[in-house]
Amino acid sequence: MNQPTGNESGSRESTPIDPARIAAADVLAAVRERDAYANLILPKMLRDRKITGRDAALATELTYGTSRAAGTLDQIIANVAKRPVADIDGPVLDVLRLGAYQLLRTRIGAHAAVSTSVDLVRSRVGHGPVGFVNAILRKISQRDEELWVQELAPAITEDLIGHLAFQYAHPKWIAEVFNDALGGSAGALQAALAADDERPLTHLVARPGLLTAEELALITGGEVGRYSPYCVYLDGGDPGDLDPIREGIAGVQDEGSQLVARALAQAPLVGDDNGRWLDLCAGPGGKAALLGALAEIDGTRVDAIEKAPHRAELIRKATRDLPVDVKVADGRDPGLEPGYDRILVDAPCSGLGALRRRPEARWRRSPGDVTELVVLQQQLLESAVNLLRPGGVVVYATCSPHPAETSQVVDRAVDELPVTAIDARELVPIDGVGPGPYVQLWPHLYGTDAMFLAALRKD
Repeated sequence: MNQPTGNESGSRESTPIDPARIAAADVLAAVRERDAYANLILPKMLRDRKITGRDAALATELTYGTSRAAGTLDQIIANVAKRPVADIDGPVLDVLRLGAYQLLRTRIGAHAAVSTSVDLVRSRVGHGPVGFVNAILRKISQRDEELWVQELAPAITEDLIGHLAFQYAHPKWIAEVFNDALGGSAGALQAALAADDERPLTHLVARPGLLTAEELALITGGEVGRYSPYCVYLDGGDPGDLDPIREGIAGVQDEGSQLVARALAQAPLVGDDNGRWLDLCAGPGGKAALLGALAEIDGTRVDAIEKAPHRAELIRKATRDLPVDVKVADGRDPGLEPGYDRILVDAPCSGLGALRRRPEARWRRSPGDVTELVVLQQQLLESAVNLLRPGGVVVYATCSPHPAETSQVVDRAVDELPVTAIDARELVPIDGVGPGPYVQLWPHLYGTDAMFLAALRKD
């Protein structure tokens, strides 16, 4: 192996570090040390530090890309270091991950990726680990990502799912869940994992009655969405800097989530709509805000339930000036008067359908999380049915494609509760969206998060 020389060896005592890499390392440290969420920390950090333009774009790419690929990068680092990554000091591991990501998944030159990583670790930890970081990254740079996949991933002929999981930076159990949900199609699985491993567009929502998607696209320079009549796609930039967002006439919301809220408002009832709508799991308020805007147009009101007081406050901020009444309560027993016309159960779930937007989440989840969540999902759906009037509709949704959280929960409700499934495909303006009666969206097919939705009418 080549020995460290020049700048890469640390002969300089101090080298100015670019703000993008400092920000990326700081976010990765927060994610590692206190289970923070990169997508919540980074935008505020960029604003506070006045990092803009190309530096902001680089910080975003390095932070989210490294977080998404962390598990695969760790296997490569461990192979080269001849030790588990758990035995590497956290701040050093952050820098190794950043450096490895630049070497394998960006166009940044190897010399720049290694030298800036050496400078970064020196500035954060001191001179001690400089030689170690330099040596590991130099060895990683000797192969590109494809060669590392060939070296470390399970053989395709022996474990196709494991191979694809390594290649597209997913835990194998999540790839297995996707494979089951996609019916065992290897091609579909590869497409789903690849889409999940890419940087997503930002989706904006124009508040109905105040702004159209066409107007929002003109203001922001974005592109009108394909499916939701309120959606605009934005490629890059900080949405928090946009006037429509600051003014509360638009928000950031995945197009799939917009379609869920729209489906509830569009669902056909038996009997008149008496104007009682309910969002039973409303935090942090995105769907409640869209429902509130639609309710205002229709002259109805929305009750929004949230168990956590701080999340209830987020709903109040998101729905200010809208006909939305927020109550802090447990959705399983919220103490409400039955008789609602429309109820949304956007149930707490594993979030496996939004991994591309929450880059570190895939490495935090475990199969055991789903077991506990399914019980809660069943209880919330039963509570909604009890609060629904005969002829009313409940829309059950999760940001997950996991069958245990989606079709199995709904099938059980249809078997045990006084409800009948209606064809949710008729509530979603997308052609060819599966066999029904439920709808499962996918990033690789529709560019949305992998939202699931079902519509049930009370008998």
